[in-house]
Amino acid sequence: MGRSTGAHPLFARLYPRSAEYEDAHGGLEHRRELLAEVGGRVLEIGAGHGANFRHYPPAVRQVIAIEPEPQLRRLAERAAADAPVPVEVRAGYAERLPLADGSVDVVVASQVLCSVRDLPRALAEAGRVLRPGGRLHFYEHVRSRRPGFARTQRALDLIWPLQGAGCHLARDIERAIGEAGFVIERIRRFDFLINGRTTPSSPRVIGVATRR
Repeated sequence: MGRSTGAHPLFARLYPRSAEYEDAHGGLEHRRELLAEVGGRVLEIGAGHGANFRHYPPAVRQVIAIEPEPQLRRLAERAAADAPVPVEVRAGYAERLPLADGSVDVVVASQVLCSVRDLPRALAEAGRVLRPGGRLHFYEHVRSRRPGFARTQRALDLIWPLQGAGCHLARDIERAIGEAGFVIERIRRFDFLINGRTTPSSPRVIGVATRR
């Protein structure tokens, strides 16, 4: 799973269906877990079609949602109208966030770090816009901790990004978060199986990291 890094009309048509399928098989609970303790002013990078918006808790004062793909952004704007908290949808890229330094309490990354063009820069931008002590809440598919499975992911990465708008299977996102200056407070590693089946994107993490 990934997020678009520009205009990808085919991906934009298919992604909402794929996300809905995952939600129907357990993904909804993952979204709720991701957002349960979020509050204050929130930035969501790569918001896609806005599937997270209805799960933000009352403690959230405002969500600024960044999405570069035009068709997904239009869908996100519709979802924002029905959200339980104020949501502002903006065009933009994770590597060049249109926000001031230290201007948000929380950054949410939900199945987006797999597809950003420059992962270290995107995480550096997340750290820049967070206030001191602000938190990064992340839910991502990641490189497997099983060597054999990880080798398969690396092999598939030769073609996978072409069909997934830049989505990579073999990124070590947990390590990248640490190298970007975040301290991971908690993390849950698991395999997301749908109907008992493993897919190349089954290895997942949900966690919270604090800006140093």
